Amino acid sequence: MSAEDVKEKGQVEHGELVDLKADAKLADYKADAMEAELAEHTMTVMEAVRAYPMACFWAFVMSFTIIMESYDVFLIGNFIALPAFANRFGEFDVANNKFFIVPKWQSALQMAGQLGALIGVFLAGPLTSRIGYRWATLLGLMLMNATIFIMYFANSLPVFFVAQLAEGLPWGIFIANAPAYCSEIVPMRLRAPATQVLQMFWAVGSIIVGAVTFVYNGHPDVNAYKIPIALQWMFPTPLAILLYFAPESPWWLVRHGRHEEAAHSVERLGRKSKLNSGETVALMRRVIELETTVASPTYVELFKDTDLRRTLIVCAVYAGQNLAGNLIANQAVYFFEQAGVSTHLAFALGLITSALQMVFVMLSWGLTTYFGRRTLYLWGTGVNVALLVALGVAGSVAASTASSLAQASLGLIISVLFTFAAAPVSWCIIAETSAIRLRPLTTGIGRASYYIIEIPCIFLGSYMLNPTGGNLGGRCGYVWGATGFICWISAYYFLPEMKGRSYRELDIMFKRRIPARDFKKTEIKVEEDS
Repeated sequence: MSAEDVKEKGQVEHGELVDLKADAKLADYKADAMEAELAEHTMTVMEAVRAYPMACFWAFVMSFTIIMESYDVFLIGNFIALPAFANRFGEFDVANNKFFIVPKWQSALQMAGQLGALIGVFLAGPLTSRIGYRWATLLGLMLMNATIFIMYFANSLPVFFVAQLAEGLPWGIFIANAPAYCSEIVPMRLRAPATQVLQMFWAVGSIIVGAVTFVYNGHPDVNAYKIPIALQWMFPTPLAILLYFAPESPWWLVRHGRHEEAAHSVERLGRKSKLNSGETVALMRRVIELETTVASPTYVELFKDTDLRRTLIVCAVYAGQNLAGNLIANQAVYFFEQAGVSTHLAFALGLITSALQMVFVMLSWGLTTYFGRRTLYLWGTGVNVALLVALGVAGSVAASTASSLAQASLGLIISVLFTFAAAPVSWCIIAETSAIRLRPLTTGIGRASYYIIEIPCIFLGSYMLNPTGGNLGGRCGYVWGATGFICWISAYYFLPEMKGRSYRELDIMFKRRIPARDFKKTEIKVEEDS
């Protein structure tokens, strides 16, 4: 045998040895991933809490950022009904002998923040994909501090509009990042409560606003609206200090090939004695490598192949929040006034509504965990549609004390039940539906659809309620009942059940194009990759 033959034979044997080592490494890696996934499937909710206590804490902290959007959304809604604000910036209504904010400015003020947030969510996706959830959120918090100054010193409605527009930019970052981050740092069993806590903090923001404006609604001076504006500074700096010490999402770190940092992040999120960080990172690597393409994630990819279906589900669920009762909840105080109750009672009912919403959101955690996302969304939306039609009927009868109280009561019940089922479960659906590698972009584009639907709905809602506009009062229930019914039909045919599914299983089921109503009964084996 010649020297060249010996050399060639050695190269072949070396190549075969390398291939064998690579196959062995891949087998070990997949075995670790399978072990981690089986552990998550067998873990109970309480076991998950004990294994990942710090993940629960950091999900709680990140969710707190939602208070800032909630606070300002409800603040502007309450300012429209606030006598001191109307006296300073409104026009006099001779028929009712009081000042009011004209419909075009009611709508403009309420949609300005949403317009800014629409811009913010488009910025959030690429920003977060590049620098991570933690640094993107810190940047938003610092920007929030600056934009509050504009609103505090505003002395005209156009300046208030600009202030709201500017504040909306960081809202977009918070609302895009929070559900994605919360869903990525907790194990499967905690995804529902970790994302639904966002709705609870939305209610907390409205409670704070309701309490402050309830106290100041009788004050005739500028403090009636200046002090509630200044209280916004309570949130950004303390949250920024806390989040500076937060761990980055291990999924984000794995997406960027930083596996050792991801393992360290997993250890910071859970108890070392109750988890194997190496196996957990292997699980993440398996999912991400199944999803990975040559190209970097882009918005265009959201609308290709099976990702189009996932994007449409997220967009539809987000948009549906505005079409099945949410606007009545956001304009609760003004709705109560137009239903015929006194201003003081309207603010009191608004505060009661917000407090009940927080309680019912917490009750929804268990329902979503044990009954599933699809089931709760369908039942919650269906009940709300029936109540909205009942509200329309109550608003159609002759004006009387009884009809006013019926409308106010139904408005309160609709606002509360919306946060018991459809609203909180939406956050869970949004966080679970998107592919991991596209998650920052998907949550951003999904929230954009929310604002795109909300902005015209705000104009419509304000027009319907305003006495110088449509003056429909409770009859607006017919309109929102009809749009809510469309949401229910769409969810019945297109919303899959994702309860108890790993991200790998969801990837496979979407790639197989399994019909939404068959998700629950489809079996995916732990060793399957496609």
